[in-house]
Order: sequence, then C-alpha cells, then structure tokens
Amino acid sequence: MPAPCYFEIHADDCKRAQKFYGEVFGWSFSYYEAADIEYYRIEVNEPNGMRGGLLKRPGMVQPMQSPNAFVVTILVPSIDAYTEKAKAAGALVALPKFAVKGMGWTTYLIDTEKNVFGLFQQDDNAA
Repeated sequence: MPAPCYFEIHADDCKRAQKFYGEVFGWSFSYYEAADIEYYRIEVNEPNGMRGGLLKRPGMVQPMQSPNAFVVTILVPSIDAYTEKAKAAGALVALPKFAVKGMGWTTYLIDTEKNVFGLFQQDDNAA
C-alpha cells in the first residue's frame, strides 16, 4: 500500500525555521544545491526516521489565509515537555492537548513560519 515517505516544510525565512526545528526536535539541515530554489534536506536524526525537506515558501500567504498543506504529526515521549519547548522557540498553540481515547494525547501548534504541525504522545490510558 502507498504510504508517506517524505515531508516538506515551507518557510518564509528558512534560517528561522531551521533554528526552530533544530531547537525543538534536534533536527539538522544541509543545503541542497541541485534544487533551483532555496532548499535544505532535513535529517531527523532517528534510525529509520522519515526524511524531509525545508524550502522557501513558493508563494505568499495572505493575512487570514491558511497555508494549503498536509499536517505532519511528530511522535514525542512527552507532549507537555515538547509543547513547552516549542512555545519557548516561538510556537503558538493552535489546538490545546486533547485525548485520543485509548491511544494517547495530541496537540496542534503553529511554527514560526505559520505552519500547523501536531505532536502525539502514546498513552493507552488516555481518556
């Protein structure tokens, strides 16, 4: 069956986005010269972790317009700790933590580039 194998983050300021994701998740970035645009490969630094890319946003997002994108949710060991870490790095809470009954906890945040992303913590006792 087809499954996601790669993700991309669009950014108004690629250096600011690298700082945010580096501080929060420890990801590293390398410039990809073969692209015709400002593009960085993302290494999530986890064995068998999904690879990704970071690029200069190809179009302007207008005030009150949501970017058109899929939301990537990141598995973390502590949703509270990572929410605080993300907020300290400049994130805003889009949707506060809520239970996914019998599975875990989820929250949605907005990064420094106005992109929504999710955090998920496994917890079979979530209710």
